[in-house]
Amino acid sequence: MKVALAYSGGLDTTVSIPWLKEKYGADVITVTVDVGQSEDFREVEERALSAGASKHFFIDAKDEFVRHYIEPCIKANGLYEDEYPLGTALARPLIASKVVEVALREGCDAVAHGCTGKGNDQLRFDTTISVLAPDLKIIAPIREWDLSRDEEIEYAKSRGLKLDYRQSRFSIDENLWSRSIEAAELEDPWAKPPYEAFKYVVDPVGAPDRVEVLDIDFERGVPVGLNGSDMSLRELVQELNVLGGKSGFGVIDHIEDRAVGIKSREVYEAPAALLLIKAHKDLEKITLNSKTLSFKALVERVWSQMVYQGFWLDPLMEALNAFIDKTQENVTGRVRLELYKGSARVVGRVAENPLYSHEIATYARGSVFQQKAGEGFSKIWGLDTVISARRRRKGKTV
Repeated sequence: MKVALAYSGGLDTTVSIPWLKEKYGADVITVTVDVGQSEDFREVEERALSAGASKHFFIDAKDEFVRHYIEPCIKANGLYEDEYPLGTALARPLIASKVVEVALREGCDAVAHGCTGKGNDQLRFDTTISVLAPDLKIIAPIREWDLSRDEEIEYAKSRGLKLDYRQSRFSIDENLWSRSIEAAELEDPWAKPPYEAFKYVVDPVGAPDRVEVLDIDFERGVPVGLNGSDMSLRELVQELNVLGGKSGFGVIDHIEDRAVGIKSREVYEAPAALLLIKAHKDLEKITLNSKTLSFKALVERVWSQMVYQGFWLDPLMEALNAFIDKTQENVTGRVRLELYKGSARVVGRVAENPLYSHEIATYARGSVFQQKAGEGFSKIWGLDTVISARRRRKGKTV
C-alpha cells in the first residue's frame, strides 16, 4: 500500500509514519503545505524522512490560501459563532486538496491525516478527500490508535523519532489568518490565557501609549491598500497582524460548539482577520441597503457554519458565494480605524458609491427631506399595532 500523509511535522503526524509502515506495511509519502505557518520546512522534511517516509513533497500554497479562502472569508464577514474567523477551518480543505493531488499523481491507494476523533478537523479532511477522490482510502492513525499524548511520546521515543520533546505546553496551529492555541491551563475556562502564548498580541497594559490610525482601502469587498499605499492582501494581512498585535488587539477567547457536540474553550490570535472583517462590515453599512444587510447576515451565519463543519465543497457553498459576490459590487471605499491598548474602533468611512446622503440625512438647513411626509408615514407604520391595542381595550370592556 502507498499512502500520502498530510504532514505538519508535529508529534501526531510524525508518529503516524512508523505506525502506517508497521500496521499497513505502507510506503509513506509525506506532504507539507505552507499556508503561512512559522516552520523550518527543511527541518520538517528531514524529520519526515528520518521517521521513515520514502518521499516528501513541500507545497507553497500561501497565495492560493489568500486568494481563494481568506478573500471569500472577508467578503462573507466569516466569524463562527460571531467570534472565530475560521483560520484553521479555512486551511484544512486547501491542505486536503493538495494531499489528494499528490496522492493521485503518485498512484497512492490511501491518504492519511493526523486528526483525532474529538475535533472538527477530521470532518474537514474526510469530507474534502471523499469529494475529490472517493476511491482513496482514508486513514487517521491518531483517531484509530486512540493514544494519549504521553503514550504517543513513549512510542516516538521507542522508535527513535527526531522530535523536540520539550516543546511548548500549548498546542498551536498557525497560518496567515489565525493562530489557534490549545491545551495546558487553557482547558480551564476560568484561567486567563498568558501572553507568552501569543506571537503578535502584547498585553494592552504595555502597548504604546498612542493611537494607531489605520486607513484600509477596499475594492469590491476585497482589501487592497493600507494608509494610502496599494498592497496585496497577503502583505496587508501580514502587516495588520503586526500592527494590531503591537496595540494589544486581536485575541479571541470563547466557549465554542464543536461540530462533534463538544463544548470547548478556544483561544485564537487573529489581529488582521478581526481588523479586516470589522472594517469590511462597516463599509457594507454605507454601501448596502437595509434589506440586503439583513439577509446577508443570515447568509454569513450559514456560510461560517458550513466552513467550520467541513462543507467547503458542498453545492450550497457555491450558491452562498455567488450571492455574497453579487453584494460586493459597490463595496468600494476606505475605512479608518483607531487602535489603542487592546481596542479597535471605526472612526470614519467613505465609499465610492454610498447610499448615505448628507443632504437627506442632515438636520441642518438645506435638507431635501420633506419632514411633513413623515406624519402620514408614521400613522401607517404603526397602524396594525394601534388596531391590536384597540381590540384589547374593547375586549376588556365587554
